[in-house]
Amino acid sequence: MTIVKTCGKLYWAGEYAILEPGQLALIKAIPIYMTAEIKVSNNYRLYSDMFSYSVDLRPDSSYTLIQETVALVEEYLTTQGVELQPFSLEIRGKMEREGKKFGLGSSGSVVVLVIKAMLAFYENPAKRELLFKLASAVLLKRGDNGSMGDIACIVSEDLVLYQSFDREKVADWLEKEDFQAVLARDWGFSIESVEPGLEFDFLVGWTKEVAVSSHMVKQIKNHMDASFLQASKETVANLVKALQTGHEEKVIEQLEQASLLLEDLSSDIYTPSLRQLKNTSRDLKAVAKSSGAGGGDCGIALSFDQDSTTLLKKRWADLGIELLYQERIGHDDKSEG
Repeated sequence: MTIVKTCGKLYWAGEYAILEPGQLALIKAIPIYMTAEIKVSNNYRLYSDMFSYSVDLRPDSSYTLIQETVALVEEYLTTQGVELQPFSLEIRGKMEREGKKFGLGSSGSVVVLVIKAMLAFYENPAKRELLFKLASAVLLKRGDNGSMGDIACIVSEDLVLYQSFDREKVADWLEKEDFQAVLARDWGFSIESVEPGLEFDFLVGWTKEVAVSSHMVKQIKNHMDASFLQASKETVANLVKALQTGHEEKVIEQLEQASLLLEDLSSDIYTPSLRQLKNTSRDLKAVAKSSGAGGGDCGIALSFDQDSTTLLKKRWADLGIELLYQERIGHDDKSEG
């Protein structure tokens, strides 16, 4: 038996704008995992703990995403000269509590998980870029409206700066051209790991409100104009530079700016709970904002001293916001002398 896992993800900046080609977003991997177990079997068996039953490869409406991923990976493996065989695949880790999702995972998490499991099963590991392309191809063929930024982060398991590609153009290639040829082409995206040059606490607060990202995206996408896109791209680029050069005030300033851009884009992004989450960082050496599509789920905070972290956590607790994850970033023992 082989076991693989995929992490969760949360946006720091660049939400919504990233839906347009050539835009930038900063996205952080969150080590809360989904796992897949895959092993040889006489017959195909697919099981996810999202559902109370398992299936084979015969079409099933609940398992469509997983079945389409299996089909695409098998198509890829066949072009690699791999001989296919049946397997049993079990997926666990719903990234939710009491039926309420955290907003850390996505359809992208499931797709990457299935691809990683199958490639491991066939001892045919893929580099980050190929994993990204295979997972994106599954979603593009399904008509998914996402930016694929979640996939960029999940295949990297890091803090990444992602530049989006023209998804309509690539979807058209996938429809009309040989799959292997499309995989070999330059799609026009980039994924770069970002190494912060300063120390801080990164916190994730869960509002316990469930947001439906796809509905939010459809609704709000139409509000974007050229000035929003330009401002968002500049803000993300400046934020990354501030992180890399260790400029604390600039990091706070750029995350505040990213937050303001979202607030101006649509009043639906900041629910009352997310607004409270954001406001807890006022008067602290910290900054907080919504993450991703908004409308519920999680918000994030960066805190630059211990007192601010302690106070922020207390304020979140008082508001009923659950601390889902906390990490010390930029800490390097080697630099301490």
